[in-house]
Amino acid sequence: MFKIGFIGLGIMGKPMAKNLLKAGYELTVFDINNEAVREVTASGAKEGKSSADVAAQSDLIITMLPNSPEVEQVVLGNNGVLATARPGTILVDMSSIAPLVSRKLSDKLAGKGIIMLDAPVSGGEPKAIEGTLAIMVGGPEEAFNRVKDVLSAMGSSVKLVGDIGSGNVTKLANQIIVALNIAAMSEAMVLATKAGVDPEKVYQAIRGGLAGSTVLDAKMPLVLNGNFKPGFRIELHIKDLMNVLDTADEIDSPVMLTEKVLEIMKSLRDEGKAKDDHGGLIQYYEKLAKIQVRKKQ
Repeated sequence: MFKIGFIGLGIMGKPMAKNLLKAGYELTVFDINNEAVREVTASGAKEGKSSADVAAQSDLIITMLPNSPEVEQVVLGNNGVLATARPGTILVDMSSIAPLVSRKLSDKLAGKGIIMLDAPVSGGEPKAIEGTLAIMVGGPEEAFNRVKDVLSAMGSSVKLVGDIGSGNVTKLANQIIVALNIAAMSEAMVLATKAGVDPEKVYQAIRGGLAGSTVLDAKMPLVLNGNFKPGFRIELHIKDLMNVLDTADEIDSPVMLTEKVLEIMKSLRDEGKAKDDHGGLIQYYEKLAKIQVRKKQ
């Protein structure tokens, strides 16, 4: 069984690490947030002193970090993974970062005999807690097959989609669809509410038809209760859509709808709502329409 190092115990990483412990894996963890480290070590993990210390004790390293710069720093920076990881180690980066960065890191690690997979996730905090994330993986098939059981302790869907970087391309596609679904839901429900129709009844009427979706079922009940506590923060979705735009620009692919939703999210961020759940995007439409989409009391 792998000795696993886990670096990054944020909203997603902490429950993911706990699910690995529940599955019986030996875990050494590191994060700059000491409270998160204490919580996970209380569940049975060992505490690492740094990314390098974690790497030295592990033959499988998992990173779950905010964005490309943080992953680069943890892997390539002073006291980072590359400094101490042994040849044959597998690094699985489960962060959502730019695909080109995944490929660059993979090349650097390969020079020391370290294999990298990029394996971003979808499902937000609730599915991270449940261990039912969708995990989309890029990298060598042999390495994927070796770690699939580990990933399955954190997700209910674990799919290899291609070479290194393909996982993050798939995540970008996922984030486009999620963002546009939320925007469509917001636009539709504000229209229905302003037209005098109960939005909860509209939701129940359409959820079983072609307009129904996982996004609609996850976000509409929260909107109806005015609950924008983050499962996935607007600021993080902005980060992902910025990576979409950068990637689209590199390969000359049109993303006009994504650009518009990104503008809406940035507007909400500027109003102090960056840490709201991305379902809170509806607040942009509510403000313009001067109405709120809420459950009738």
